[in-house]
This record gives sequence, C-alpha cells and structure tokens, in this order.
Amino acid sequence: MKDNSNIQENNAVDVNTGKENSSCLNTPTKKRFAVLISGNGSTLQALIDATKKGKIDADICLVISSSPDAYGLERAKKAGIRTEVVHIDGYADEVSRDGHIVTLLREEKVSFVVLAGYLAILSKEFIEVYKNRIINVHPSLLPKYGGKGMYGLNVHKAVIDAKETVSGATVHLVDDGIDTGDIIEQASIKVKKNDTPESLQKRIQEKVERKLLVNTLAQLCK
Repeated sequence: MKDNSNIQENNAVDVNTGKENSSCLNTPTKKRFAVLISGNGSTLQALIDATKKGKIDADICLVISSSPDAYGLERAKKAGIRTEVVHIDGYADEVSRDGHIVTLLREEKVSFVVLAGYLAILSKEFIEVYKNRIINVHPSLLPKYGGKGMYGLNVHKAVIDAKETVSGATVHLVDDGIDTGDIIEQASIKVKKNDTPESLQKRIQEKVERKLLVNTLAQLCK
C-alpha cells in the first residue's frame, strides 16, 4: 500500500461553483492557476496570451513540466511565470511525485489546475485532493476516442479510420479514469475526405482546441 501522507488537502475555489471553501480565506480574490505540460506548450501560449489580454480573469502563477526539454518552459519563462520540472525518475512513485507537485501548488495558492498536453499519469490521491479543480482538453468529442492510448495522433488516426465526418475537442474535469470526467464544453469541426491524422490534428488545435479551452476558462473565471 502506497504512503500518501505527503499529499494533503488543499481547499480552494471549486471551478464548478466559483465558491471558495471555508478554509481558504487567504486565497487572493483573483483566481490563480497552474498549467501542467510535457511538450511544445502551444496551448500554454494561448492561455498566456488570453490572461495577458484580460480575456481570462486569472493569473497563471506556475508551469510544471514532466520533461526538462519541454519548449513550453521557455514560453513560461519569457512570460515571467515560475517554472518547475517534476519528472517521475526523481521519486519513488507517482504518489511521491504528486506530493511534491501539491507542495508547489500550495506555495503559489493555486485555485485550479489545467492540463495542457501533460502526458504523465496523475495519481488517484492527487486527483482526490484537487477534485473538481483539474481541467483537461482532449482532442476528440468525448466519450468517443478517449481512454488508454488515445492521445496525440492516435486519436486522429482512429477518427479517420472509423470514417467519422465530424471530430473536435472536449474540455472536461479530470477524475480517476482516463478521459472519463464530467464534460464542461465541446466544439466540433468537419473531417475532410482528404484529411490525414496530421492535418486533422493541426486544424483541431488551431481552430478548435485552444479557442475552446480559453473560452471555457474565461467563463469559469468570471
């Protein structure tokens, strides 16, 4: 049995209700959120731009990457955002790793967490601590094409192989399943007859995914 003593409750703002829990009296009025990444950080950049323009009434106070080579770290640094690398290799298990992430989040008084291309698997203990406060964007119209192995180009290849005529993106809450949390918002786009997994991925990212996440967070942070 894993020791989860290093993961402690961190009450803050529930993204569904916008209400502060009673033990969070010191939480700043303006919501503060962290973004977890693993790669290029193009979605992170969209969030940075939206917060700077005031479209999202919240501050990105921390970017955590599972990879030291993620270009998203450079994007965050250029924007003056604190960055941290937390890789599983430095910890005994996922719970120990996530315990350190919780410590970082608490230091920054984070209200909620956004997963933007974060490829590491979060522990059930971490998800319980931040229940209803972890948001993910998935490149399909869930519940279709979600679950184990459904990430990146794998999703778009599956959509094309199934001869779907419509695909899109979903913003959802994260639970202890894989892409099974409550759906917050979805947006769709037509699949073209000549689409490849690469072209469909590019179009969904540029036309649907980033815009959907920005608009959803804008609504949640009002």
